[in-house]
Amino acid sequence: MKKALIPNLFITLLILAIIGTSCSPMKSTTTAKEEKDNTIYFKAGDSVPFWRVTISEKEVVLTTKQNTLVFPHEEPIRAMDSNVKRYQLRSDDADMSVTIAQEECTNPISGEKLPYSVVLKYKIFTELPVNNLSGCGAYITDYRLNDIWVLETLNGTKAEVSDYRDKLPSLEINTTTNSFSGFAGCNNMAGELFYERGLLRFTKTISTMMYCENNKEKDFLLALHKATTYKIENNRLTLSNPSGTLMVLKKVD
Repeated sequence: MKKALIPNLFITLLILAIIGTSCSPMKSTTTAKEEKDNTIYFKAGDSVPFWRVTISEKEVVLTTKQNTLVFPHEEPIRAMDSNVKRYQLRSDDADMSVTIAQEECTNPISGEKLPYSVVLKYKIFTELPVNNLSGCGAYITDYRLNDIWVLETLNGTKAEVSDYRDKLPSLEINTTTNSFSGFAGCNNMAGELFYERGLLRFTKTISTMMYCENNKEKDFLLALHKATTYKIENNRLTLSNPSGTLMVLKKVD
């Protein structure tokens, strides 16, 4: 027997609201070269003075009004007690450090709010001074996540329609708004994505409140909220954490 505990219309409006207000990735202008480079995972910059940095799997590029400096990518040094990363970079022309801290950062000119503050220090070998820059940045959510995914296995067991209400759980991920929505197995749901390079979390989930007997929705939601990492391969999205694979979802058109 199914009973609506609270009006579904009210919850649906809440779901629409959270999707509309989810944090979006960095809005700064993207160059034609950057559009073609899908490996860029972080961007930052400021307008006074103008500077811009992009971090990809292969290189870190700093652009100012005077110079463009290119450094080979290096893995960052991570702080033990906070979400702070520092890149120590060196090229034939310059040294540079980039420190990224998770904290709300506001551009004083545009008023744009971004989730990370960034501090750069660089020295060109042929010049005397050390240059200091600061600004705001954001991670660029993996574009491959932007799709509809239907549950295939949960905790190592094949998903069966009979374990849910009429159909299998599904996720629709929107990488532009860093949000997700879908069907949890009994109720409709929505929430926000937290994304960094190599990290994916499903947060701030809300749902309708329909009661369904003999339903594995709780197992699906528990696994979803435990996920911290992901892999996309053969049209499958695998969600995992340090304990192992939690679920596999299949891409649908």
